[in-house]
Amino acid sequence: MYPFVRMAKEIWKNRRAAPLGITEAHVSHHICWPWDLDIWVELNNGRTLTLYDLGRIPLAMRTGLGDLIRRHRWGITVAGNTLRYRRRVRMFDRLEIVSRCIGWDARFIYIEQSMWRGGDCTSHMLLRSAVTSKSGIVPPAEVLAALGQPVQSPELPGWVKAWIAADADRLWPPER
Repeated sequence: MYPFVRMAKEIWKNRRAAPLGITEAHVSHHICWPWDLDIWVELNNGRTLTLYDLGRIPLAMRTGLGDLIRRHRWGITVAGNTLRYRRRVRMFDRLEIVSRCIGWDARFIYIEQSMWRGGDCTSHMLLRSAVTSKSGIVPPAEVLAALGQPVQSPELPGWVKAWIAADADRLWPPER
């Protein structure tokens, strides 16, 4: 089940947090609870994605994107991601999630998130997101202009460009 109570806590806790620039990082703190575990008694890979939601939503709030989306009756969707797991997360581990926008192109906004236990990075995710309207995808330049932010993206890192290119070559829809 989706952690609605945890999400409500993050929204409540960050409702008056200092605003962030579009590429500044939001840092959040979490605990791996027993219901976050899989049968190997470690953080479930699907729940990892959900915990990353708990970092991304407050990031959107603090950059002003949340209010902008509500005002325009837009939506926001995940359009793809890649996640690298490197360290096990066990029950009751305390985690820090760092979330930040690293840039955008003509259609998508790219978010980088990492999960830390102490000084160790347990996982790292690149997420492609789109702001949507009834007409389809809202160009990021339009979103950024409405936020009063620069419409020119920072240079995307090479590994992000390579991921975008590789994903563009991916067969869609996949063969059955």
